[in-house]
Amino acid sequence: MKKSLWQVSLTLPEEAEDPVTALFKNIFGQTPSIFTNAATHKTTASIYLAKTEWSKSRALALEIGLRDLRAMGIAVKPEKIRLTKLASQDWAESWKKHFKPIQIGGKLLVKPSWSKLRPKKNQVCIVLDPGLSFGTGQHATTRFCLERIVHCRRSRPQSFLDIGTGSGILALAAAKLGYAPVEAFDFDPDAVRISLRNAEKNFLRREVKITHQDLTRFYPPADLKFDLICANLICDLLIAEREKISGLLKPGGSLILAGVLKSQFAGVRRAYEKLGMTLRKAKVEKEWQSGHFFFNSPP
Repeated sequence: MKKSLWQVSLTLPEEAEDPVTALFKNIFGQTPSIFTNAATHKTTASIYLAKTEWSKSRALALEIGLRDLRAMGIAVKPEKIRLTKLASQDWAESWKKHFKPIQIGGKLLVKPSWSKLRPKKNQVCIVLDPGLSFGTGQHATTRFCLERIVHCRRSRPQSFLDIGTGSGILALAAAKLGYAPVEAFDFDPDAVRISLRNAEKNFLRREVKITHQDLTRFYPPADLKFDLICANLICDLLIAEREKISGLLKPGGSLILAGVLKSQFAGVRRAYEKLGMTLRKAKVEKEWQSGHFFFNSPP
């Protein structure tokens, strides 16, 4: 007899992704998969559980948590919670309807393993499948980071650091595009495990160094510097750790900051400009704004 899975899902506005992710992680011990339907523009957070893992107490904790977020001004509704029974093989098949290949110009292709799309001439390819408890990297801020990684590539060797690597997609893209050395870290052990697995699938375990690290407790050696850094993090963390992040960048290097609500971006920009950064390019997509900064030198 095949086991079945239960999908707990919640439709939410994009600005609620970070607090809802933290709430799911706290209650269920899982990082939810985040998916935005390209046709409807609706965003859904989902986790997958055995039936025994769903209980009245957890359901109540989730409802209370969502009400607390709503009281803080985050537009999430407890009535949007859905519990759906899935056959053991159906969850994987259902992703195939939604998870489409990503192409960044003619240089980079990110696709799921079931896609038959082949890379073009001179286009590198990353195979990345969605999992039960982690996102696929199709968020607007991730796409901006990928675009900038492609844009910043040079013929000479360039070092790369991914802070908050998630699925590892940015570090893997950088390695495929010729950046070296490539390092990445995340405070979530699930993210590190999944990133390492994705690196192995793409034959990049030797090319990419992925570690478990909390940025707030990270004290790098003074000589550790990178040509390009991507930090796809929440606004508060970007500002609080700005000196540490900028201290990891070489003079003349580039810093990509993403994961910032457009209403918060001006504050992030001011914080980094005071450290000698110049904004070269910014992009707004829905509620999000991301920026590519150039590091002149410390003021």
